[in-house]
Amino acid sequence: MKTTLSDLLDAKACVFADGAMGTNLFALGLETGNSPELWNVEHPDRVASVHQDFVDVGADIVLSNTFGGTGYRLKLHGLQDRVAELNRAAVVAARGVADAADRPIVVAGDMGPTGELFEPLGRLTMDLGVVGFTEQAQALADGGADVLWIETMSSREEVAAAAAGTATTGLPMVCTLTFDTAGRTMMGMSPEDAASICQAFNPPPLAYGANCGNGPAELIHAVVGMTRIAGPGAVLVAKGNCGVPEFLDGHIHYNGTPEIMADYARMARDAGARIIGACCGSTPVHLKAMVDALVGYEPQAVPDIDEIEARLGPLSAAAKTDGADRRQSKRYRRRGRG
Repeated sequence: MKTTLSDLLDAKACVFADGAMGTNLFALGLETGNSPELWNVEHPDRVASVHQDFVDVGADIVLSNTFGGTGYRLKLHGLQDRVAELNRAAVVAARGVADAADRPIVVAGDMGPTGELFEPLGRLTMDLGVVGFTEQAQALADGGADVLWIETMSSREEVAAAAAGTATTGLPMVCTLTFDTAGRTMMGMSPEDAASICQAFNPPPLAYGANCGNGPAELIHAVVGMTRIAGPGAVLVAKGNCGVPEFLDGHIHYNGTPEIMADYARMARDAGARIIGACCGSTPVHLKAMVDALVGYEPQAVPDIDEIEARLGPLSAAAKTDGADRRQSKRYRRRGRG
């Protein structure tokens, strides 16, 4: 049943990515501050069970448990010498679930940020960043990943380094950024900036878009921004958090309900996304609601700010102002949906 993401996109108008790995591992006993990636060798059955639960409710793509799988992130746990081992083990766990499924499932090798600042703001050079991402990308490819999935990026330099690392494998790549600071990334990129950068990669990504952030409303707002300048045939990704994060009783909680996430899924399709999933705080219950919401659904007009806020909650004032200013200063064209 092994397939490629291109095959899935050719066969389906909408492809579903999975939900949160960390949230569900915490529910299985992972303690805050411990390395999720170490569970790939210590508790591979629990990692596989998260993949299985998402596949059971309709996920077409499962992301490996390797968000913090670069040597830079693993160094926080003294695991920097085990990059190859932990990344390969993660893909093996996901691959086992995918290969046993009764329909095609794509295994995506997840690559998150290093946690370091690149020059000139920090000490990490582009060359060293590329080396770190190449090490992870090669391990994910060796483990059997179908596609490499760069996510939660915020700086131009880190996105470029990750893309260069994936290019060494020959595997297709997906790239998503997080717009969690007044409608921009932490390093100031707008959704339009990000779309332009992704479109300029050589080789170009198979898909690009937004993930994580400050809730589904701001994620849809970001995808709309990308949609307005995306090139012909571009495949956009929406992988939003389960509601808005809130800090309660010493822990981060997400206020999203299955009903909210179902509406988010419909609006993601309206915005032009063809790969739709969930991020922090989401469980298989939320993903099932999203999958069910899109059965037989015909995309509607691209939502404007008023509709986004009416259905998914308020946007930050800065995000609304910044988005309005960008729309007034540029000529946009709407991209046709597949």
